[in-house]
Amino acid sequence: MSLRSVQSLLVATFGLLLITFSNVSLAQDSAHAVAAEGKEAAHAEKEGKFNVTETILEHIKDSHSWHLWGHTSIHLPVILYSDKGLESFSSSKLMNEHHEQVVYNGHYPYKVVDGKIRVVNADGSVNKEASARVWDFSITKNVTALLVSVTLLMLIFLSVAAAYKKRGVKSAPKGLQSFMEPVILFVRDEVAKPNIGHHYIKYMPFLLSLFFLILINNFLGLIPFFPGGANLSGNIAFTMTLAVCVFIVVNIKGNKSYWKHIFWMPGMHWSMKLFLAPIELIGVFIKPISLMVRLFANLTAGHILVLSLVCLIFIFKTVYASAIAVPFAVFISLIELLVAFLQAYIFAMLSAMYIGMAIEEHHHHGDHDPHYNESED
Repeated sequence: MSLRSVQSLLVATFGLLLITFSNVSLAQDSAHAVAAEGKEAAHAEKEGKFNVTETILEHIKDSHSWHLWGHTSIHLPVILYSDKGLESFSSSKLMNEHHEQVVYNGHYPYKVVDGKIRVVNADGSVNKEASARVWDFSITKNVTALLVSVTLLMLIFLSVAAAYKKRGVKSAPKGLQSFMEPVILFVRDEVAKPNIGHHYIKYMPFLLSLFFLILINNFLGLIPFFPGGANLSGNIAFTMTLAVCVFIVVNIKGNKSYWKHIFWMPGMHWSMKLFLAPIELIGVFIKPISLMVRLFANLTAGHILVLSLVCLIFIFKTVYASAIAVPFAVFISLIELLVAFLQAYIFAMLSAMYIGMAIEEHHHHGDHDPHYNESED
């Protein structure tokens, strides 16, 4: 094994150990985060049972504050635009010292209802007509997580690019460069080349951006406090945006042969072409939808499973439940490490496959020979 391979293995091992300890901390942090709501849970116990669904959804959905630990949060800026103009204020104005949602009187009386800022009436009910006139451009937890991940990606790749510029491509990589190079080569050799072919170089920047953006957000979602445990990859808007980008690239780069196979498939009877054309057209839209749902569902399911295990402690209220739930939560978190990488790989691989199908040149005997008979093949 070469020195370069040993260095890469050591860096990867150190990273795995770091994330493993982070996942142990994640399970503990999840327990503390739920326990921090002890007062609210105590009130809920008087009125009824502990609401597991509400607790879990509170931790995986987007928020106008960046939760750190206990009742400590960073309040993020709220930016609203309505028919009365633009206004901005801290999200702390929408919450009192007991962490209860309150009304803030700006251009309209605002209140957070089901995680969304709504205009409310004097009796506290939602004013749907006024709420429809308010556009929310707030910097939420998921937006903050995206800004953090993009900043990290820029720092990482600019650093690696500077190292290549300084040492040259023929010199042995060092430091961060030695860790990133095998991953980049993996995307090139296992994702781009087999699925796109000899035109793969044009699409490498796009595929690398997709792969690393998803990967880093998947990993950051597993590390507590950074960035606030945001479930960005489990947000349908984030995955939809990535899927739309793939949809645009595939259909803009699609050649004549690609569109011919969709609307008028060669080598088939015209009656079958009429039958298959609508199905193929629907498939054009189903492909990005499958990308969107797969990433969203897998990441969200992992977070829900970990939080469900932690909530068992507060359902059974015994030490034995804690002894069982926490190790299982750590185990599932480690499985999520594999899922985090696997989902980034699958998204990039399917994107490369769709691009390869769109730019591939198809050659059919029947395209050139009007007397071509398929039964002779």
